Amino acid sequence: MKILPTSSLNALLTKAVKIVETTALKRTNQRHVLHYFLKGLGNLPTPLIERINHYLKAPTAEQYPHADAHMRLIIGLNHKLKPPIQTPQLIQLRKKFATEMVAIQSPSVWQQINADNNAKNKNHNDKENGNAVSWQDKVIANADGADMVIRCYQAESNTIQNPERNGDNPEKNCDNVVMLFFHGGGFCVGDVNTDHEFCHVVCAQTSWAVVSVDYRLAPEYPAPTAIRDCLEAYTWLTKHAHTLGASSSRIVLTGDSSGGGLAAVVAQQVSNATVAPSADKQQYMNALDHFTIDIFQQLQHLPRPLAQLLLYPITDIGTDYPSWKLYGQGLMLTYNDVEVFHAAYLQNCALTQPHALLSPMDGDNTKMCPSYIVAAELDILYDEALVYAAQLQDYGINVQTHTVLGAPHGFTHLMSVHQGLGHETNHVIREFAIFVQQIIGTETNTMTLA
Repeated sequence: MKILPTSSLNALLTKAVKIVETTALKRTNQRHVLHYFLKGLGNLPTPLIERINHYLKAPTAEQYPHADAHMRLIIGLNHKLKPPIQTPQLIQLRKKFATEMVAIQSPSVWQQINADNNAKNKNHNDKENGNAVSWQDKVIANADGADMVIRCYQAESNTIQNPERNGDNPEKNCDNVVMLFFHGGGFCVGDVNTDHEFCHVVCAQTSWAVVSVDYRLAPEYPAPTAIRDCLEAYTWLTKHAHTLGASSSRIVLTGDSSGGGLAAVVAQQVSNATVAPSADKQQYMNALDHFTIDIFQQLQHLPRPLAQLLLYPITDIGTDYPSWKLYGQGLMLTYNDVEVFHAAYLQNCALTQPHALLSPMDGDNTKMCPSYIVAAELDILYDEALVYAAQLQDYGINVQTHTVLGAPHGFTHLMSVHQGLGHETNHVIREFAIFVQQIIGTETNTMTLA
């Protein structure tokens, strides 16, 4: 294919930016400029996108046949602009990462509903197929008694009518479900803002309450601090779920990437502590270190999680899989990224690998809750997500898996800038909601028969 000279490509890119500015940026502030820029690139003619991809040395259709031109352009831009991650720069990276993740998100999910409940003044940030959502940041105690922020989302019950589920009544959280969400970021970056869009969309589409946790990060707080904070958040939620219109017996655990690993460890530890036969408890505890004994005692009387949704999760720290070689270079998450994140997370760690509080694959998963596990095809973590799912299936756990073809690690962050990934993310949310409703239905039928 004949390629335009560099000067012409630069001119076309400049023109593309101007198109984005004139059609979108006048309607919003500069905070979300990256959202409009990346979304606008997807509206360019495919031949032009492919020429830009060639100029950027982005992946080709031959390399990744399931990734469209727009997706490969986003991957190429990321590879060109993203500097290698280094351990001394992790703390400085947090602010940059948080700014970029918010800049990618749709401005509509940041339009807060006025607290005065005056319909005339409400800015209903509703989606085409969902509820308006309000959210509030709260401060709870972390595992060491200091402050920890959580963000609580609730759907507005008077914004949508769904006759299929509620007759003529307004949509509400009739499932009594609350999702506890742990953000990704390699245990080192990320906060409640970086995954705000995903949490917002889950709440809007399902009408479930959602609680997102701002747990402490490495390297200042190495493992197992993050998992201890996440367990503390779970404990808090079991006591306060009713304030969000949900039941403490209907907590679903969710996280992406490292957050998915944390969600799996929480589910594992709570399940083991709450269902272990009393006769086996002392023998079980004799095999534990003091960290795990403390956690076991803390969790014994808590309700088990209803289900978990893991998005391209970290499940096996320290083990290389074939996907590490296949997808460890040139994509959204590289081998170098993982090495730096894991080194920061594990340095000064009091636990010795392998350990259940570090990797869910190293713990006892025989009592795990029903699990819906999502893998991204173009992801260094692809294999370990599916190996973990296979382990659960071997134990007889109710497991469903879904692979998003042509998607890189972290694809949920691109849900509003890439049309295909938006459809895929919405599909995952719908399917998980059905998965949870089936679990609830089965439990209800069992109780009725009993």
